[in-house]
Amino acid sequence: MSQWEVTFIELRSKGIKRYKVTRGIPALSVSETKIFKSKEEATAQYNEWLQ
Repeated sequence: MSQWEVTFIELRSKGIKRYKVTRGIPALSVSETKIFKSKEEATAQYNEWLQ
């Protein structure tokens, strides 16, 4: 079974913060990305994908 890689990035544009959470399987060039306005929501998604 392939192993997922999960990343958490804070984005800033014109004073607005967004949080990007991505999971992917590099060997298969497959990924899924979600963008959040809330750091708490992004952290919850990040933790869910790590499980």
